[in-house]
Amino acid sequence: MKIYITQIIGLIFMLFCLNATAQDYTQTIKGKIVDSESQYPLIGVTVAVFQDSTIVKTTVSDIDGNYRFENITIGRYSLLFQMIGYDKQSISNVVLASGRQLVYNIKLVENSTELEAVEVVAYQKDEVVNEMAMVSSRTFNAGETEKYAGSRQDPARMASNYAGVQGTDDSRNDIVIRGNSPLGLLWRLEDVDIPSPNHFSVAGSTGSPISVLNNKTIATSDFMTGAFSADYGNALSGVFDLKLRAGNNEKREFTGQFGIFGTEMLAEGPLSKKSGSSYLVSYRYSTLQLFEAINFQLGTTAVPKYQDAAFKFNFPTKKSGVFSIWGIGGSSKIAIEPSLFTKPTNELYGQKNRDQYFGTSMGVIGFSHAYPINKSTFTKFTVAQSASKVSSLHEKIIRDSAAASLDTFIFIDKYRFQENLMLEYKTSVHFYLNKKLNPRNTLKIGIQGEHLTIDHQDSIVVDTSINLWYHRLDYRGGFFLIQPYAVWKNKLTENLTMVAGLHGSIYTVNANSKALEPRLAFKYKMKNNQSLNFGTGLHSQRQVSYIYAHQVGDVVADRYNRHNKDLGLTRSWHAVTGYDNLLTDNLRIKAEAYYQYLFQIPITTYSSSYAIINQGSGFDRFFPDSLENTGTGRNIGVEFTLEKFFSNNYFFMFTGSVFDSKYQGKDGIVRDTDFNGRFATNLLMGYEKKIGKKGKNSVNAGLKITWAGGRRFGDVDREASAVIEQVVWDDATRNSQQYENYFRIDTKTGFKFNGKKVGHEIAFDILNILNRQNILSIVYDPDITLANPNADPLIRQPQLGFLPVFYYKFDF
Repeated sequence: MKIYITQIIGLIFMLFCLNATAQDYTQTIKGKIVDSESQYPLIGVTVAVFQDSTIVKTTVSDIDGNYRFENITIGRYSLLFQMIGYDKQSISNVVLASGRQLVYNIKLVENSTELEAVEVVAYQKDEVVNEMAMVSSRTFNAGETEKYAGSRQDPARMASNYAGVQGTDDSRNDIVIRGNSPLGLLWRLEDVDIPSPNHFSVAGSTGSPISVLNNKTIATSDFMTGAFSADYGNALSGVFDLKLRAGNNEKREFTGQFGIFGTEMLAEGPLSKKSGSSYLVSYRYSTLQLFEAINFQLGTTAVPKYQDAAFKFNFPTKKSGVFSIWGIGGSSKIAIEPSLFTKPTNELYGQKNRDQYFGTSMGVIGFSHAYPINKSTFTKFTVAQSASKVSSLHEKIIRDSAAASLDTFIFIDKYRFQENLMLEYKTSVHFYLNKKLNPRNTLKIGIQGEHLTIDHQDSIVVDTSINLWYHRLDYRGGFFLIQPYAVWKNKLTENLTMVAGLHGSIYTVNANSKALEPRLAFKYKMKNNQSLNFGTGLHSQRQVSYIYAHQVGDVVADRYNRHNKDLGLTRSWHAVTGYDNLLTDNLRIKAEAYYQYLFQIPITTYSSSYAIINQGSGFDRFFPDSLENTGTGRNIGVEFTLEKFFSNNYFFMFTGSVFDSKYQGKDGIVRDTDFNGRFATNLLMGYEKKIGKKGKNSVNAGLKITWAGGRRFGDVDREASAVIEQVVWDDATRNSQQYENYFRIDTKTGFKFNGKKVGHEIAFDILNILNRQNILSIVYDPDITLANPNADPLIRQPQLGFLPVFYYKFDF
């Protein structure tokens, strides 16, 4: 198999060499420019293409807001957009390759004072897509998921590089923001809230080992980490606001990729060149089965199987706006079967005393209509249907306890002892109207409506001799979540902008799930590209749906009670202040300080350390006792970012955060939360060098260094753990200890070769190049006691070790 891989790589490089001629290859840059608030096309915008601070070409947008550059030599460029009466905006470090046209659609923000003239000069600016976002927000695109070492082309793992986000779990892409639980994150796609877009995602969680999202289908999107504006709700920690890009409406293009994490294909092109309609379709299938023969593992001897797809059909019209049909979806399954082991293994996933069969699927399909009524008014209507399914079956293993050696397992039998099926269906509607009242004032009003239908079944065996099962979940029902909102943006002066808003939440699961949340933010622009910002507001989130359905009762009489059906919303107050300074065209510093007060946290009705904000990571679901909304918590911290955008062949970014995350349960003791690592730092660097004649090919290298505080843990209740053969934590010492600090170095090497019509790219990532054994958790391993009953079954489970990853991609 290794010989075959070597031959494949050799063939790829032969293809590169065949394309390595001295000819200049060119490509097209194009897009559309609209007003950020009204979405109305802007005529006469001056657009300039820069390379190394030198103007290459300029043009102006036409009557439909379209701009276009043809015959641009392939390479790396920056784009600058300027128009009298509007703020300048630039896009830096866009890569123009031979196999694909470059399409960038831009929204410009109207200025409240007129400019005398447009002077084309280099200018750097990084603005989020949502113009109402003033603090704790950042825009990103597909390129960022590829340029950072260790990101694995996953938007969630890419986000862990940003200040305030912890990425210290190699097994999952959970997004831990400012000490909050990953449960506090909101995933949004095309303006509707969606289920967790991940493979192997446990019910109620927001992360997993592998994302369903294909980075090649994502348009420029926003990531927010606190004090978000009033058009977002049902979130406590952060928002991933994703957009799917439209396909090329002039030329058919194709992308293929083969790598460790999947074989994928993407096709796009015009449906009608006359009307400008287009399609974009992608599909990915797991490649890991192909590497099973060479014993390539991602923390488990089991082979995960998954597939996913995405699409968008875009239909612009002359007078009726833009219609689009879009969707994403994926399915996955894995069989972790320790019963087949004849020797001990180091499994990162699953438990060694049981066979586990686990499957998930999710999907969302939607219809959107964006309509600029006139130059000052814009509306958008979106309706979507989503679904998610999680199923699992656990079978307890019986082995020969008289095995003579730890090196030998003797399988006797197994029996079914736990199974579940979690189904959720959601119909979502979102309508909003953006009205530019004048150059200083913009009003956005909207309403989101969701109807959630759940079918949750979960049972665990109590007595195998009489086949007696305890039904933890057995519920079918439906609820509405209604979220009206209004946002007002006011440019108080040319340099001071205010965004005020009000968000409402009504969740019909019970009478206690209602909230009215004011939000307020300011941004003050100072001289020399400096700015100060401040944001504050109330936020709330409903509980994971199966918490309301969880039941307790008399298993023999088969009588149960849904004891948490009246839980209210968890709430939080955010306050953030920040400073941003663009030191040069390519160097920026950013600092933020924040305080978050969490209240109405579900905790137990009796004295204990339990709080629901400690849940949400890992693969275990949680079935707490009776809860009440009386817990509190707080997160406080400071964050710093120093970022050099790509110029002179290199870029770097340093992010650091120091924080403290506490909570108080029913026992009245203030404790560290599970996610209080205290600090997190990332250093990312990248270098790119043009090679070959005319410099149309390139080689690049990248480095990522992560150093962060370890996860919290406490003492283990050994007696209780021995009964159920899994770790049970001592309640009194919860989170009194901390694992060693997390440290990991990842590297990235890539080659890009441009033929006349085909672009090639091959990349090699090495994760954890030093093979450091970071600790993930403490696990209970009953296999250790088979040969030696006095052995300690509690072991520290290491995370992923040295792991090489590669992909080969081509565009034409």
